[in-house]
Amino acid sequence: MRREKAKYNRAILPEHRGNPLIEALPPKVEDSELVYKISNYPSISVSETRLDAIERQDYLLRLKALRQPLPLYFDVFRAVELAIKDGYSAKNPLCPTTMNYLHYPVASRSFVEPSTGFFKPKGTGITIIGESGVGKTCMLEQILNCFPDVIIHEIYQDKLLHIPQVVWIKVDCPDDSSVKGLCHRILEQIDRKLEEPPTKPAGTIALLLEQIEARMKSNFLGILIIDEMQNLNLAKAGGGDRLLGFLHNLVNNLGIPILFCANPPFDELLSKSFKAARRAESSGYFNVELMKNDEEWELFIDELWALQWTNIETRLTKSLSNKLYQLSAGNMDLAVRTYSAAQKAVIGTKDERITEEVLELGANIAIRATKSCAEEMRVKQRIGLLARNSKRNNQSALSEETGNLPLNLPVSVQQESLTIPGDLTRPHHPEFFESLTELQFSENLHDLIQDMDLIQRAAVEDEPIEALGKAGVLCDDPLSTFD
Repeated sequence: MRREKAKYNRAILPEHRGNPLIEALPPKVEDSELVYKISNYPSISVSETRLDAIERQDYLLRLKALRQPLPLYFDVFRAVELAIKDGYSAKNPLCPTTMNYLHYPVASRSFVEPSTGFFKPKGTGITIIGESGVGKTCMLEQILNCFPDVIIHEIYQDKLLHIPQVVWIKVDCPDDSSVKGLCHRILEQIDRKLEEPPTKPAGTIALLLEQIEARMKSNFLGILIIDEMQNLNLAKAGGGDRLLGFLHNLVNNLGIPILFCANPPFDELLSKSFKAARRAESSGYFNVELMKNDEEWELFIDELWALQWTNIETRLTKSLSNKLYQLSAGNMDLAVRTYSAAQKAVIGTKDERITEEVLELGANIAIRATKSCAEEMRVKQRIGLLARNSKRNNQSALSEETGNLPLNLPVSVQQESLTIPGDLTRPHHPEFFESLTELQFSENLHDLIQDMDLIQRAAVEDEPIEALGKAGVLCDDPLSTFD
């Protein structure tokens, strides 16, 4: 959690200048710089691939930390950034309007109008819809991490200004869609952000709403993010409507922007109410879809495939990429889980190469419970352009560390052989494994060939098969030979 002392920057819009809440926000950056903030590429080194198998399996946890930004990330970030600024634009703490807003509940404010007028809320709504596992929550985490959780103001323009500014809080929608449950979660998050003892919730809904209103106002909440909004579909009759009504009042009365994040059933709920839908998408409606198997997928799989902790490097091929896409249906989460399970299955065996059959094995291990859902998602192959404006830093670091070290040689350790049905690239007879492995990975095959001209001489013989048999390199009756 980031708690920072306010550092003020000149606001872009003239009407925002002189507002410490806006000028304390992080300065606006270009997309070329933003890409570093909303992405995360775990590190990997050759030395890690030389560790014992039991240690290398732990490194697979880094796969979960991979964050490959999509073009949609930039759009959502800009929508959040502008929504926060727009909401704060009506809440300058140095303005008499804001003083009146802070001291009087909305329903019972004073009839004496401040010199700068009554408070006019500017809260808006943002909606993000997408299938489970496509990266909605990860995207939000990366975006929200670009903003501090809390900004502490002390002095602004040589004047004392002791106020806290809670920039954002994120809560999950209660399973029962109760207003009371959501209020309790909001109170808990505000207390956690401010590092204060838990606030005792009020006993009645009416008092609880007043309590929530006062806490949000006094701490200048910038935006409220509510995840798992599809839970509204599970509520009893009327529960969803009451909760949406409560959130609608927060936007209308307090001017606090709200971001909804949900699975597709939520858009059906919104479509039933024009008023709710208009408010929920007033600052943006974003549909996070599955990736297509094109250049966007290739960019993602290149980043994912580089995180390989097997003791032998398997180069990414088109067939391997297509296989992983087929198994994951373009779902990022399923792709990462499948790839992780595939590596875990072969790490510690005599042959740690990753083949299509190994990926199939990984999918059977990792996504058995969601396999039917993955099949359904195969028909929903839609997504915006996947882009990345910077090169992977740790790839260059990896190249420097490897130098001339051959990565395609397995580490010589005590390992078990692994038989994967259908994988014809792996020897299914352990007695031949060592010889075949030596032959496959030998850097100089000439040293292993005792008679360089044997095949040529046999080709001119009347009975070439018999000649090869006499030379001891061909066995046409293994049962009698090895009896």
